[in-house]
Amino acid sequence: MTTRAVTPTASDSGIGPHPDGRAAVEIATEAGRLLLTHRAGLAEPDADPTRIKAAGDRLSHEFIVAALAERFPDDAVLSEEGADDRARLDADRIWIVDPLDGTREFGEMGRTDWAVHVALVEHGRLTVGAVAIPALGVTCSTGDTPIRPAPLRGSPKVVVSRTRRPEPVMAMATALGAELVEMGSAGAKAMAVVRGEVDIYAHAGGQYEWDSAAPAAVARAAGLHVSRIDGSEPVYNQENPWLPDLLICRPELAGTALEVLAR
Repeated sequence: MTTRAVTPTASDSGIGPHPDGRAAVEIATEAGRLLLTHRAGLAEPDADPTRIKAAGDRLSHEFIVAALAERFPDDAVLSEEGADDRARLDADRIWIVDPLDGTREFGEMGRTDWAVHVALVEHGRLTVGAVAIPALGVTCSTGDTPIRPAPLRGSPKVVVSRTRRPEPVMAMATALGAELVEMGSAGAKAMAVVRGEVDIYAHAGGQYEWDSAAPAAVARAAGLHVSRIDGSEPVYNQENPWLPDLLICRPELAGTALEVLAR
């Protein structure tokens, strides 16, 4: 586990320790270990990165789904790599999984900014989240105990994609006089805020529930602001899992960030 620099305590967030939280951490962490072993094949002289990335997605998906079925046989699962069983819409408990978040970064030896997401939604509410960053040997979860950070001094840091920089996000960064930090996957970006490495992660332009469920749960448990970019609550286990935008940031920056993002 990792210590993280965030503001309030987990008890202030409505998400905290949960009896199934340990299972989420163990499953996400073990999936990450399997991916690291599989990824070592990229170092082979005749390695095919496309094949290795696709096989990694399948490997992690199959492990996580089997592990959840063994521990929680009555629960529904929504995974990026699996068929969408609409029976989940009537389930009281559903696990939302991204077996390999940041497939592009996973396929580049030496990159650490990819993740594994495991989240639990109960009666429409996020209650458990675990985000493994396997290449760093770190798993952040809703069961961790956050610490209070030092006051923000100077310009905030905004984490952005290497390749896609939506205009609303860039306008927000400009308005805040922010320093830009490039990073890959959504999970890695969100956990950079949780861990106090950056101050804001804003996404606009397209995501699904599995991209944000676990990161949102962990960030909220850490006392961070979590919302859509219009300030509304992200809602999970919807018929259409498209959930295109997200804001995770230090609470004291949320007002300005939301004001600019809404323009």
